[in-house]
Amino acid sequence: MDQYLKGRGAQINTRNRFLRDEVSKEHVEGIDDWTETNVATQYIEQESKSIVNKVDSPDVGMMYSMNPYAGCEHGCIYCYARNVHEYWGYSAGLDFERKIIVKKNAPQLLRKFLMNPRWECVPLAMSGNTDCYQPAEKIYRLTRGMLEVCNEFNQPVGMITKNAGMLRDKDLLQEMAKKKLVSILVSITSFNEDLRQKMEPRTTTAKQRLRTIRELSDTGVRAGVMLGPMIPGLNEHEMQRIMKEAADNGVTFTAYTFIRLNGAVKLLFHDWLYKNFPDRADKVWHLIENAHAGKVNDSRFGTRMRGEGSIAELVNQQYKKYGKLYGMNAERWELDCSRFRRPGEQGRLF
Repeated sequence: MDQYLKGRGAQINTRNRFLRDEVSKEHVEGIDDWTETNVATQYIEQESKSIVNKVDSPDVGMMYSMNPYAGCEHGCIYCYARNVHEYWGYSAGLDFERKIIVKKNAPQLLRKFLMNPRWECVPLAMSGNTDCYQPAEKIYRLTRGMLEVCNEFNQPVGMITKNAGMLRDKDLLQEMAKKKLVSILVSITSFNEDLRQKMEPRTTTAKQRLRTIRELSDTGVRAGVMLGPMIPGLNEHEMQRIMKEAADNGVTFTAYTFIRLNGAVKLLFHDWLYKNFPDRADKVWHLIENAHAGKVNDSRFGTRMRGEGSIAELVNQQYKKYGKLYGMNAERWELDCSRFRRPGEQGRLF
């Protein structure tokens, strides 16, 4: 086996389905010119044409999403967003986590979008695709800039991350929370550090994510936890602990997904699984198949992110049981769209 790339989730570049030609290394002893030696992260800056995307999928809980970065250095091996990187001409594998597209004009594009008089305010989702607090944010601060625009317009936004970098914006999030303009989800998949380092190599630890939840909820920011994906044979047994620890740190609502391996993610996850957990790889793979009618992916809305069958149902029952036990999801709460104003616009007449 070739040397394992520590700090990366994917170990290979899968073929881009949109490209007719590709370059590949067929033999390790080959002497041809080989350019695939640079595994360092590259930030590819660009001026984008748009930033807000309409979401047509009825089972994701959002109507519009916006992402200041394409690709994600976190390198989570299971990430469904990997497939989207193929649209940019890259691979869903290593390229996804080391070739990061930076939409440098994202805040300006958001301002232009919100100024459009046809925009009727509904909540926007940040990180609907890739994490808006991935390492690039420490350099570019585009997420911060977009939040400042949302705060100026009183535009409500929901956010999801697995990075403690969100705490850099605690002051702004607190200000928005006072106006019910922000709600956050912090994703926690495992307290097993060995598993996290392999499965989500460039993310913060579960303890750091709990600290993020605690500090933000203490300042009045509504915080929830995303348990996802739950993977039978790897992390589904941690569901109770994750929910209890989250509740102890101020979480009031939760969400979860069951693992599904769509597109190139199927090949990437299979390669990763058998390299990292050869002792149980067959078992884990078959358990995933059990939850998707003999496959590892299901594209049907409503069932694709929950699965079906005995294993998926067991996970769902645990989620409901522990959610009730720890008082999760008991409140009715909505982001406030009534405050939305364009700069210079007078108050609305009712």
